[in-house]
Amino acid sequence: MVRLRAHNISMSVDGYMAGPSQSPDDPLGVGGERLHEWVVATRTFRAVHGGGEGGTTGVDDAFAARAEENIGATIMGRNMFGPIRGPWPDDEWTGWWGPNPPFHHDVFVLTHHARTPVTMDGGTTFHFVTDGIESALAQATAAAGGKDVRLGGGAATIRAYLHAGLLDELDLTIVPILLGGGERVFDGAGPAGYECVEFTASPAVAHVRFARAATGTP
Repeated sequence: MVRLRAHNISMSVDGYMAGPSQSPDDPLGVGGERLHEWVVATRTFRAVHGGGEGGTTGVDDAFAARAEENIGATIMGRNMFGPIRGPWPDDEWTGWWGPNPPFHHDVFVLTHHARTPVTMDGGTTFHFVTDGIESALAQATAAAGGKDVRLGGGAATIRAYLHAGLLDELDLTIVPILLGGGERVFDGAGPAGYECVEFTASPAVAHVRFARAATGTP
């Protein structure tokens, strides 16, 4: 069974997934880059994103590695794909990741504005979905070839799938910082209907994994 999984979703102690004053020059907001220092330091991140050898091992690396397992397609919001808002001015913007993005499979970008798919080096193709989250999930599930679908950010995209009850697994990483503003993960849609199935702390962060709660009478 294909599952929709959100992994390594970093959140500050006061509940923010991005800091205040997001802009094209500061896409994660003021202080937002600190949310991801734990994963950037891992051996898995460096291997996947071409950062070279080395990197930390242990608890954090294990969670980073889990995010890469059995993934056949990705869904993300337009804010994660890039800083451009409104109608696409041209086809120049192709994401933050350079000519060879780290996905190597089909990626479905939620947007209100149609655009021709963009095929990149390494097997990544960005598809632009204008007819909602259910359509994006159906397309991603078909493209995944029996593997799971990964749900990326931003926070609004994760909230939408949580609120619709479509997310099967949420791997939340709590980072011990206070951002004081920005974009919250759970505004208007907390993890109701989910149960904590794993809690693990490292010296840097705490990993809390939620799964859809079992329903029905045993």
